[in-house]
Amino acid sequence: MNATSGKRWAIVVGTCDTKLEDLDYVRGVIQAAGVPVRLVDVGTKSGDTGADVSAAAVAACHPEGPAAVSRSDDRGQAIAAMATAFEGWVERNKDDILGMIGIGGSGNTALITPGMGRLPIGVPKIMVSTVASGNVAPYVGPNDIAMMYSVVDVAGINAISRQVLGNAANMLAGAVLRPIPAAAGTDKPAIGLTMFGVTTPCVHRIVDLLKGEYECFVFHATGAGGRTMEKLADSGRLVGLIDTTTTEVADLFMGGVMSAGEDRLGAAIRTRLPYVGSCGALDMVNFGGLDTVPEKYRGRQLHVHNAQVTLMRTTPEENRRMGEWIGAKLNQMEGPVRFLVPERGFSMIDVAGGPFHDPEADAALIDALERTVVQTAQRRLIRLPLAMNDPPFADALVAHFREIVRR
Repeated sequence: MNATSGKRWAIVVGTCDTKLEDLDYVRGVIQAAGVPVRLVDVGTKSGDTGADVSAAAVAACHPEGPAAVSRSDDRGQAIAAMATAFEGWVERNKDDILGMIGIGGSGNTALITPGMGRLPIGVPKIMVSTVASGNVAPYVGPNDIAMMYSVVDVAGINAISRQVLGNAANMLAGAVLRPIPAAAGTDKPAIGLTMFGVTTPCVHRIVDLLKGEYECFVFHATGAGGRTMEKLADSGRLVGLIDTTTTEVADLFMGGVMSAGEDRLGAAIRTRLPYVGSCGALDMVNFGGLDTVPEKYRGRQLHVHNAQVTLMRTTPEENRRMGEWIGAKLNQMEGPVRFLVPERGFSMIDVAGGPFHDPEADAALIDALERTVVQTAQRRLIRLPLAMNDPPFADALVAHFREIVRR
């Protein structure tokens, strides 16, 4: 589609009561590139700033109405309320948005990025922020948001901000004006798969077996990866899931750094998509470098994966709890479900001779699954005398996926 045709715009968003000069400059650069553009004001104290979409119009999109934004004298509460309102505004207008750029400090970043996340994956999103050189995971989440460090504070145009903001504005304009050429084979239905380094051979074999029939989206199970796969499932982009690597559940339970949160497996419940799952890397919890492991775990069985990643072996009791939690989630799935259990090891290092080989711990998880999962014609738990990365285990995952998709 021609970006300059129809009722569609690039969106520049920020608090016009404090950042109007910077926002107006970005709007002008995008407009000069030939892209229709609208300035959206999300200021909690804004009056008439000349924005194309006023703060009052955004606040009106709050589920409780504009008073939810204006009634709070606390800045943090007002920002949180406006963030909710902006998410509502984006939901109402997302079909008309070609791309979005936001600018600001920590408050603006926290306010704008949740709304950016309401846009579909693939719609360009750039956040120019004073906090972009730190931990941006809370802002980016499972979304394709490009974070760009502002270098200087967003406090008026100067020699540095002119260059940084101008570059960001031209990046957005370029992404809007230069659509990605379609690739051969992209008309195939898409499926989501989860992978970790220690389950890579299994997932690579699955992709090799299915890539002729499906576009295979593989997500690294680092917390954000699981959430991203579930977001795509919820948005209707996937026709099925092969969730081999449910390791994020271990981090949820034991406080690791790669949790995907309580809603992991929730998309399969909501969408009823065909779901094939397994126990990939449930033998481990992820922490950063060795010195970041919490004190209460220092006496546990630890494995230094690399200088930045330390793995902790899960215990029988922890595995029992995870098995019950996963089983309860599987019971809520009303679509076709197959959960395959590799009895001889959940990962590359949980096999005979490996550092995390612990048949007792694995058995605790398997037994908990068997006690918890209510098996029906639609929902089956399948034990196999194989390890996760044995080629026949990948073959079995594929065979069961094909079976439930046909049904």
